[in-house]
Amino acid sequence: MIEVAGLRKSFGGKKVLDGVDLTIEAGRTMVVIGRSGCGKSVLLKHLVGLVAPDSGSVRVDGEELSGIRKRDLYALRRRFGVLFQGAALFDSMTVAGNVGLGLRQHTGLSEDEVAAAVRHKLEMVGMAGTELLMPAELSGGMKKRVGLARALAMDPSYVLYDEPTTGLDPIMADKINDLIAGLQQRLSLTSVVVTHDMVSANRIGDRIAMLHQGRIIFCGTPEQVAACPDERVQQFIRGEAD
Repeated sequence: MIEVAGLRKSFGGKKVLDGVDLTIEAGRTMVVIGRSGCGKSVLLKHLVGLVAPDSGSVRVDGEELSGIRKRDLYALRRRFGVLFQGAALFDSMTVAGNVGLGLRQHTGLSEDEVAAAVRHKLEMVGMAGTELLMPAELSGGMKKRVGLARALAMDPSYVLYDEPTTGLDPIMADKINDLIAGLQQRLSLTSVVVTHDMVSANRIGDRIAMLHQGRIIFCGTPEQVAACPDERVQQFIRGEAD
């Protein structure tokens, strides 16, 4: 479980998070929605200790991140996998090199064992046989799937998704949604998905939380969000300018 309480963060005097309270239950998928620039990605960075809060707390499985020793923080981060918004593959590495990077850096596995793990994770995301391809040879959707294979390589307990369908056509976006939902059921992961794509949010989310002006203004099931009387929530989920 991840517990966020009273989280506040400012940059250069500008408030980004202004008292965020959010509980992410183990084995479930929490989707965080909100307008561009509202602090969704900043919230994700707090969950893995990449950014320190000005005040408030983040607890992962009961462990407080503020003041945690660097060695313990690095160990905790190994329980997380991250799919970055642009996949963030290293252009100079093959697909196999990208997916196996964490295994080579943080485990004592042999090269044969790393190669076997890489093949398995690529098969899980529908990218079998692509080990020797370079990122420049991949489409946008293929890059997302390789990025997801890398996120899963260390067998994490938590997976963070930053805008997983951004930049994809509707058909490929739906395939990514199906893949995320399927992996969630198969692996019983605890997932946090940041998105402004309501189709994706409704497809994969057990619960949806809306971040607005630095705070969570509503959190509930997709059905509860759709019925929420808050005009700010309805404006966002309908995509209305006024």
